[in-house]
Amino acid sequence: MEEKFSQKDIKQIQDKGISIEKIEQQLQFFTDGIAKVNLDKSASINDGIILFSQEEKEELCLFFDEHKQNKLIQKFVPASGAASRMFKFLSEFLSEFDFKKGSINAYINHKKDHDLPVFLVGLKDFPFYGAVKAKVVELNSNYYELEKDEKDYLFIKALLSSDYFDFANKPKGVLPFHSRDNVILTPVEEHLNEAAFYGIEGEKSKIQFTISKEHQKHFEAISHKYPEFDISYSFQKEMTDTIAVNLDNTPFRESDGSLLFRPGGHGALIENLYQLEADVIFIKNIDNVSQNHLNDIVKYKKVLGGLLLKMQRQVFDYLEKLENQNSSEELISEIENFATEKLNIVLPTNFDKFQLEYKVELLFNQLNRPIRVCGMVKNEGEPGGGPFWVKNENGLSSLQIVETSQINLKDKDQKKIVELATHFNPVDLVCGIKDFKNNKFNLTKFVDEKTGFIVEKNKLGKPVKSFELPGLWNGAMANWITLFVEVPLSTFNPVKTVNDLLKPAHQPEDKEA
Repeated sequence: MEEKFSQKDIKQIQDKGISIEKIEQQLQFFTDGIAKVNLDKSASINDGIILFSQEEKEELCLFFDEHKQNKLIQKFVPASGAASRMFKFLSEFLSEFDFKKGSINAYINHKKDHDLPVFLVGLKDFPFYGAVKAKVVELNSNYYELEKDEKDYLFIKALLSSDYFDFANKPKGVLPFHSRDNVILTPVEEHLNEAAFYGIEGEKSKIQFTISKEHQKHFEAISHKYPEFDISYSFQKEMTDTIAVNLDNTPFRESDGSLLFRPGGHGALIENLYQLEADVIFIKNIDNVSQNHLNDIVKYKKVLGGLLLKMQRQVFDYLEKLENQNSSEELISEIENFATEKLNIVLPTNFDKFQLEYKVELLFNQLNRPIRVCGMVKNEGEPGGGPFWVKNENGLSSLQIVETSQINLKDKDQKKIVELATHFNPVDLVCGIKDFKNNKFNLTKFVDEKTGFIVEKNKLGKPVKSFELPGLWNGAMANWITLFVEVPLSTFNPVKTVNDLLKPAHQPEDKEA
């Protein structure tokens, strides 16, 4: 380290709260690369994914409602992402389109742009249409004499201009997503609507959004209108930033000679999750909200929450018995059956030959972990991660949420497993982060550090490699007890591009009908 870093560098590292050991580990990842995961098979119904009957779902909803009174429940929403990708095709249009060179239609044909025509045809159905049009009319006294092309161009310009709406530079969470009863609603407000289901009479529903500091004012302008909710904000911690390197894996230097650090990605939020005091935490992305399907969404939140509370109760009961160390072979057999059948825990093949005290120790360690229950949606060809059985270096399989970038798709066997996958991950999960003695687990101890990502970016016109920490619901929770449950597609309504707001889930219900 002395050769690579000066005393000034070491001070810069330590001032961020990062240990030298962490930096060494990251530099080693750049040098060695990160191994791809070893998929055993995709998780499917009755093989890693639970499909509940109508009756079972109703029982779990009831169980959740009956037991939520004694629990501190909170919703946790990663919401720091800017909306730049949502408006990418519109930003490209503004930078490339020239009236002198032809019409918008000619631009669309030349670019083979499939997004822009959809946007223009649906213009009046966007929740921001009225406000943006009013601004364009205000700025252009001759608006009603203009050709349609010019009106459309001016609309898009006002939508993205930093002088006016500046939507591409704002966080998704504060943008107008829906219009209900002539009221414009943002994702923040829709998440509050959803959060009401776990409220307890006389208490405020708790929700935390993870945001960037520079956007805090935008969020607070919305949240102050909802005093009936306990709304908090947190930021990615500086100590989760990661070092950037040149293509030869030497540390990248800023123009002033200092080291370059980059945010560690959403995996950094495991630290924020650890700071929460709640017993039960629902996690969902900021852009996954719906104008209409609230009943379905709430019902399946209760199903997932009910299953977590039910499994947790049994796990805690067994842990207390194991700790008392008067375990009989009969009890061990019962716990083994529960662990393998209900919790998808794969025990060593020679477990039966273990002495009783080793069985007790192993089962105790397997059960004494944070628990997550994750909704999984039928595969409809959406991009993103999915549920798989993954083998570790000891040959034991466990359920994991794996991103495509973690898989060696050049290996035909691994590729075949991906192609046969029946479900994908909508990021809709509920977590129990306390142990059977009501103490919080140290969540950082359950991260698989070897499942980060190396990504190439650009800085000062030069290529730079950076390290993203294991994803929050990927490697950051790799060593949790994991349960997957099928949930319907109606609960998954992400907005990746502005045109997604034209889909039925984001349009007024009377229009949908």
